[in-house]
Amino acid sequence: MLTRWFNKNVRDMGVLGFILRWTVLLIFLIYFLIPMIWLLLAPSKETAQFSSLSPLAFGSLAQYITAWKNVLSYQNGEVFLWFFNSLFYVLSSLLVSLAIGLPAGYALAIMRFPGRSLMLWLTLISMLLPTSALVLPLFMELNLVHLVNTPWAVILPACFFPFGVYLTYIYYSSSLPSELIDAARVDGATEFDIFMHIALPLAKPLVGLLAFISFNANWNNYFGPYVLLNDDKLFTLPVGIQTVLGSTSALQPGFNPTPGAIHFGYAEAAVAGLIMIVPVVIIFLLSQRYVISGAFTGSVKG
Repeated sequence: MLTRWFNKNVRDMGVLGFILRWTVLLIFLIYFLIPMIWLLLAPSKETAQFSSLSPLAFGSLAQYITAWKNVLSYQNGEVFLWFFNSLFYVLSSLLVSLAIGLPAGYALAIMRFPGRSLMLWLTLISMLLPTSALVLPLFMELNLVHLVNTPWAVILPACFFPFGVYLTYIYYSSSLPSELIDAARVDGATEFDIFMHIALPLAKPLVGLLAFISFNANWNNYFGPYVLLNDDKLFTLPVGIQTVLGSTSALQPGFNPTPGAIHFGYAEAAVAGLIMIVPVVIIFLLSQRYVISGAFTGSVKG
């Protein structure tokens, strides 16, 4: 609504509106781009150079390579293990959450059955609950079935994706023509056939959007895996990296590192940040067409 009002009024202003539009876009570009440039250049500096050089200055290629080697060689490459752990947890939970959430949202939107309104309200309420409030009940439940400190402790909670269910419900409620469903039923198609051959192919933008949101949320999830895992071989990338940085001088200037241990300073902390965000950027670039179109799902009734 605000964007539509802004575009309409800017167009009416002619050349001044054109300048205003590009000025606003340039401000947003600088706001988001400068931190990324800083993060890319930070590993090239030694600790003292962070205060002596310009924030966007490049230090040296040798320091850049050293910082990456320090991170990747920590505990004989344990960072790689954390990376593939995160990838396995995220992709496993992503497939399950989509396999459950899409049919559930479709059923809530199309079918009429006792308890439907209650399920919608419960789905909406679960979306509003903060994740931190659910960690203790999850820990107790998983501990009861002896799944704490196993991959399932991370995967199973991440499969619960109420936002995906509710967004799917909104999409199918507003964008799937009821006449199309009625025609398929007249032709003898089952509900499963209608979902697989009609509803699901029409929801490709929605699937792309939900996949990106789920991947991003679970990839960056720290608190849940931190509580549910205590074996460093099972750590996710955020938990592993935070554990390393919390025990070095990178984020604790007064900390005395163990003699002979790999030194983690500001440059290594920046490398850790790059390792965290690069997969998210890659996934976004691969799915941006679906993410952008999926962001408007349900905004226009089909």
